[in-house]
Amino acid sequence: MREKVITVTVELKNRNNYDYENRIKELKELVESSGGEVAASVTAPRDRIDSRTYVGSGKLEEIKELMEKLDAHTIIFNHELSGSQMKNLENTLDAKIVDRTNLILDIFATRAKTKEAVLQVKLAQLKYRLPRLIGYRDYLSREGAGIGTRGPGEQKLELDRRVIQRQMSQIKKQLEQVENTRQITRNKRIKNPIPQISIIGYTNAGKSTIAKAFLGEEGEVFDAKDQLFHTLDTTLRKVKLNEFREIVLSDTVGFIEDLPTFLIEAFKSTLEEIRYADLILEVVDSNNDNVDIQRETTRELLRDMDIQIPVLTVFNKVDLLERREEFLYADIEDKIFISALDPKDILRLKEKIEEILAKDEKKRSLLIPYEDQEILYNLLKNFKTEGMEYVEEGASITVFMNDASFLKYKKYERVNDSDNL
Repeated sequence: MREKVITVTVELKNRNNYDYENRIKELKELVESSGGEVAASVTAPRDRIDSRTYVGSGKLEEIKELMEKLDAHTIIFNHELSGSQMKNLENTLDAKIVDRTNLILDIFATRAKTKEAVLQVKLAQLKYRLPRLIGYRDYLSREGAGIGTRGPGEQKLELDRRVIQRQMSQIKKQLEQVENTRQITRNKRIKNPIPQISIIGYTNAGKSTIAKAFLGEEGEVFDAKDQLFHTLDTTLRKVKLNEFREIVLSDTVGFIEDLPTFLIEAFKSTLEEIRYADLILEVVDSNNDNVDIQRETTRELLRDMDIQIPVLTVFNKVDLLERREEFLYADIEDKIFISALDPKDILRLKEKIEEILAKDEKKRSLLIPYEDQEILYNLLKNFKTEGMEYVEEGASITVFMNDASFLKYKKYERVNDSDNL
């Protein structure tokens, strides 16, 4: 039986242009992704936030009545609460209080699979809970107590400041060890000559719809569950781009509005696969009022991760626009406007991807040592080559590839032939 939840959203009157409707919808999806059921959604129009209870005493009475009527004992706020606010709300409502940040952390905790993702999420949880110890009641010291209480391994949370600080130090050391061994993972780029296309973007921008259209019947893998953060692991599938080229398509976790700052590192770890991409598809909902803000947030995240890979901006849902020309964005070099539901637009998108992958292909002189013959085999199989010659050090070969592909094989570049590149 799913946990019944009442959601609460404060609508500040001085934020007239803020999309509260979308914010409420997103919170409902987050609750459902965490295994809960939204029994009611309460909105509270206010001039300013109440410092004690966030919503004020009048609205608390309304929430109390709903709790009794619906037999719901979990209240989730669409905002980030302080420890004292949580404590005051718990004492007044006699209910479990969860804020939006803790809800996101809860979902991340149950979805994280890789060692780094698990560590990053646990560190974020501890950073969040440390200044809020005063706001937590006994339910946080029990295992498996539902939404807002879960963590990697379902471990009991020790509500002791020194213990938490010691745990944070240990996790940071473990993360340093993970970083030191990252080079081993990076080497897989060289062993994967098939171009990889990574799809990124905000939730509901149409990422999975595009991925499904590329794969046809096999595309169901990208839509196993219609949930936010259904998995923090990137989904990878091989697909024919056209009759000449095969690609690996990866669909990453979707972004959401106002991702908590200290959770950014955990979020980045889920996007690690894009480091191995030859091209990034940045899918945006061109019908969203916050499209410019979302694009800047995405680009800032890529900059923070030091991702220097070609990006194709895909303006999706143009069929919903009244004036398509408003979204031409002349400053973006590689862009395309589509409806992911239109097969003709999907074909145009594939053609655009092919155009970018083939752009600036040059002759590259490589020397492949004899001990790396698997690399040579991959080059012969997946690239146009000419003039192969066996010399003392290995196989000397000329390969036609673009800059993105060349990054994978740069270690094999013949330095003395660099003037010809």
